Parts: sequence; structure tokens; C-alpha cells
Amino acid sequence: MTRTLHVQIKSADRSGLEERLEAIDAGEDVEPGEPTLSIEDLETFGRVFRSTNLELLEAIVAHEPESIRKLARLVDRNPPEVIDNVNELADYGLLELEENGSAKRPVVWYDEIDADLPLTPPSGQERKANA
Repeated sequence: MTRTLHVQIKSADRSGLEERLEAIDAGEDVEPGEPTLSIEDLETFGRVFRSTNLELLEAIVAHEPESIRKLARLVDRNPPEVIDNVNELADYGLLELEENGSAKRPVVWYDEIDADLPLTPPSGQERKANA
């Protein structure tokens, strides 16, 4: 079964969050929403999903390394650089770091990313062209 993370470029949508939390507190059954990550702008999206980070995510899904050091060996990169990239991915919720003895094990719960990339700027904003 494919597990998909949906990524969108826009401010985090918190509409309906309060109502969902109240329903959960009241013991009502609440349908889980699709897992969605909101990235604030295209520049941030490009930084977070640059090729070196995608290579790390692919290696984690394919090989399930026991530590960041083993992940660095898999992608043939220096551990300090990989640690920086892994921490950035963890900050955005794209992976989790589980304690594994004295090491931290990177874990990705999805095996596919579906990105929604609008070609027009959000209402009221202009996208700056690079000259």
C-alpha cells in the first residue's frame, strides 16, 4: 500500500481545527485527514526538496538505516553535512528521529510525495521575477 504525503505551497490551513479538536474531546469519531505539509513559499520548497535532501529521503525509505552515520555512508557524504540536512527535514516534519541506543535513527513513514505547485501567486501577492 502506498503511503503518500501531500505537500502544498501556502500557509498552514488551520480551518476546522478547533471543531475537530472539540469533536475528539467529546469522544466523537473523527475521520483522519490526509497527511499534508504546508510550505510557506516556493523558495523554501526548493530548499527543503533540493536533490541532496530527496536523496536522503529515498535512501531512508529504501534502506532503513539504523543511524545518521549509516545514512551518510549510504549516500557517500560527510556525516556533519547529513546531520544538518536530516535536522532540517525533521524540522519540517518530513522525517522523525528515533533514539536507537546512542544513535538517532531517521524514519520516514511515507513512500511517496505528492506536491501541489501553483503557477500563480496567492491572491494579493506578486511573485518577483529573477532578472
